[in-house]
Amino acid sequence: MIEHSFLQALILGVVEGVSEFLPISSTGHLIVVGDLIGFSSMPGKVFEVVIQLGAILAICVLYRDRLFRVVLDAPRDPAARTFIGAILVAILPAGLIGILFHDFIVEVLFSPYVVCTTLILGGIAIIVIERLHLEARFTSIESFTMRTALKIGFFQCLALVPGVSRSGATILGALLVGVERKTAAEFSFFLAIPVMLGASAVNLAETWELIDAAHAYVIGAGFVAAFLSALVVVQWLLNFVSTHGYTIFGWYRIIFGGLLLVYFMARG
Repeated sequence: MIEHSFLQALILGVVEGVSEFLPISSTGHLIVVGDLIGFSSMPGKVFEVVIQLGAILAICVLYRDRLFRVVLDAPRDPAARTFIGAILVAILPAGLIGILFHDFIVEVLFSPYVVCTTLILGGIAIIVIERLHLEARFTSIESFTMRTALKIGFFQCLALVPGVSRSGATILGALLVGVERKTAAEFSFFLAIPVMLGASAVNLAETWELIDAAHAYVIGAGFVAAFLSALVVVQWLLNFVSTHGYTIFGWYRIIFGGLLLVYFMARG
């Protein structure tokens, strides 16, 4: 039984690591894959939180030099302070709205049909925005104005609706305000660190007592799988979008959302 759970944990860890930073909704993918493989041997929320931390650790490792440099240089370097300020300003809207409407989001919006709908609508939005060929005025986070960061933060609020995709909402918002593709992706990575660490801390505090020590190594397997797969995907994404853009992810969301809708309707 535990061996079977170990394999399931590896699969879901890879799904999380691959989908978390692509604009395709990790929530939608974890829901359908978890359902297909019958993953139910431990509290699902605990496992989901831990594998998300694995994905976040990948960002911290990949960008460790840049993050350390920003922190160390902040007292004397205006560019470093702009970087930190942009992150802090951009996380405020979603943080406040998430606190105010937490119960509504959990009780009303966490529906398979909501996920399917937002996957499809988000895919259409990606394709439309890419076809606008918007001018890129910001090529680094250090060049952001606080107003630009705040606008992106408001777009991130859309990700409070399941299936929208946190990275997808952030990237699309960044593109619309004039951020070039690679920088838009990187900003979504950095925003994920405080946002997901904060959410994970709250969720773990609420569910820590549910963790069964007998399954600790299964949870650990999912954590490692998410970490390693995120390492690969993040580097690939930056190279890919620099030359190909995000359109392929729009089509993928539409197809996946449509298939997911058929799947849930067939189940009744």
